[in-house]
Amino acid sequence: MATPSIGVQLIVYRGREQEDLTGVLADVAKAGYDGIEAGNLSSIAPPSEIKRMLADHQLVMSGVHTGYGDLENPDRTQSHLDFLQAVGGKYLICSGVGQGEGLEPYERAAETFNRVGRQCQEAGLVFCYHNHDWEFKPLDGTKGIHRLTEITDPGLVSLCIDVYWVTIGGEIPREFITRYAGRTQYFHFKDGAKGSFIELGQGTIDLPAARDAALEAGADWIIAEQDRSDKEPGKSIAESREYMRTQLGL
Repeated sequence: MATPSIGVQLIVYRGREQEDLTGVLADVAKAGYDGIEAGNLSSIAPPSEIKRMLADHQLVMSGVHTGYGDLENPDRTQSHLDFLQAVGGKYLICSGVGQGEGLEPYERAAETFNRVGRQCQEAGLVFCYHNHDWEFKPLDGTKGIHRLTEITDPGLVSLCIDVYWVTIGGEIPREFITRYAGRTQYFHFKDGAKGSFIELGQGTIDLPAARDAALEAGADWIIAEQDRSDKEPGKSIAESREYMRTQLGL
């Protein structure tokens, strides 16, 4: 069983990376992560410079996270693929589908995701859909997330499974991961308590069971993600990394 790389989503910095990427990377490296997930950072510096900054801190970029609107725009989609290739990243992650009611937005998005997934595959990259909780709302005898996975090509569209949102959506992360083990290598580990995001291991999510399932599924990356924190972000990501190391063996 391969050992996954461990990354952190920079969302916890609430945009500070746009002004102080070097300082943020120093925090990430000090905490002991292998890499970062973020948006397309080409607005900060040329991709070659971003890659050098990462290397200076012995980090890599695991993936770029974007929204559905970017995937409807061919130019923006291509800019993300170009950036990923230039910095040596592998995963393009998307959250959300288009507007609408019922299953129709998922069915329409499936066409977009299959197209982008093929573009990624041709570029040597992997496309992943990142779940929240709304995809788990019952719709016409199924759920949006299950309909989406049913009608997307598993060879082109993988999943970035966020174990917190699976739980909030009413399913069990271990079971959900096992169900889709053939199309997921990329995971978001997130914790929460009483409606607040919190450092890993301090909330109510069954992270040990999620770890077991992720490892069984052949996880390539496990990403610590905390949408916001009342603490200084560097402290939050360090606490989460320590929990992953000492309690999850990651």
